[in-house]
Amino acid sequence: MNVGNPPGLDLTRLRAHLDRERPGLVGGALGAELIEGGRSNLTYSVTDGTSRWVVRRPPLGHVLATAHDMRREHRVISALHPTSVPVPEPVLLCEDEEVAGAPFYVMEFVDGTPYRTAEQLAVIGPERTRGVVLSLVDTLVALHSVDPAEVGLGDFGRPEGFLERQLRRWGKQLEASRNRELPGIDELHARLAKALPASPAPTVVHGDYRLDNVLVGADDRIKAILDWEMSTLGDPLTDLGLIVMYSEHPTLDDDAPISSTQGAPGHPGTDELIRRYAEGSGRDVGNIAWYTAFAYFKLAVILEGIHYRFTLGQTVGAGFDRIGDIVPRFIHNGLTTLQES
Repeated sequence: MNVGNPPGLDLTRLRAHLDRERPGLVGGALGAELIEGGRSNLTYSVTDGTSRWVVRRPPLGHVLATAHDMRREHRVISALHPTSVPVPEPVLLCEDEEVAGAPFYVMEFVDGTPYRTAEQLAVIGPERTRGVVLSLVDTLVALHSVDPAEVGLGDFGRPEGFLERQLRRWGKQLEASRNRELPGIDELHARLAKALPASPAPTVVHGDYRLDNVLVGADDRIKAILDWEMSTLGDPLTDLGLIVMYSEHPTLDDDAPISSTQGAPGHPGTDELIRRYAEGSGRDVGNIAWYTAFAYFKLAVILEGIHYRFTLGQTVGAGFDRIGDIVPRFIHNGLTTLQES
């Protein structure tokens, strides 16, 4: 653990703030390290040598505060913590930018494993792998069973017209990073808009629900759902579509910056995952192909944005130079999914 200041976190100011707001919480000098694997918001492990916490803040030099809303993330885990949904216990929210240069929040450190690859799952064997993935689905059922109003999240989003707004939002994201021809992307977007399904009753949706956004305990059960920055009130089947997409999307190179557990021995097939969710939630999943195709479209847009930033020299690292070649595969899978529905 680094005793110096990691980028974006002044430990002296953090300690002073914690001592003011939570006297007695910290017992010794703080050390911290940046946790790798975060997408946009920065996540740190902080310890006083005895206890351990997690600090989460927006990226350095961020522009769009609404895209990195610490208050929103803190609010949703605070609301869900008393329920059966496994989330880290919130410690405090700090909106004073003098402390860390941006709003941040502190939560408990949860010990668990984020399984990101099929190779990681292969180590635990087929039987445990099956249990872990099914637990991911069961935990999603638990999340979608929470009544937003009962936990103070009745105004957490605008569920009316949710899917239409989502399509419009990701279409705008595509236009913002469009600098080459992408055959099929406009067709996929148009066909999704034309076949827009009627949403079931709204729930809290995570927005990026997948195996490496949860921590799995030694008993192979989900101990904590992480990364709530895209959460809102909306159509719960968008979360299920993401699970299906991440369970069947094209196999990528080992160093590609996209997680995939596809191919792990014992990994349940998508039909079983869909059936498990339907039986647990009681929801009609007859339109799941649309939600899966939308997940492909959404990830294609995200990947194209990464590729666009790479061409501008704004993104570096292993695998980013090949992101552009991956995007057409997600477009193709999205179109194929709609055609087979």
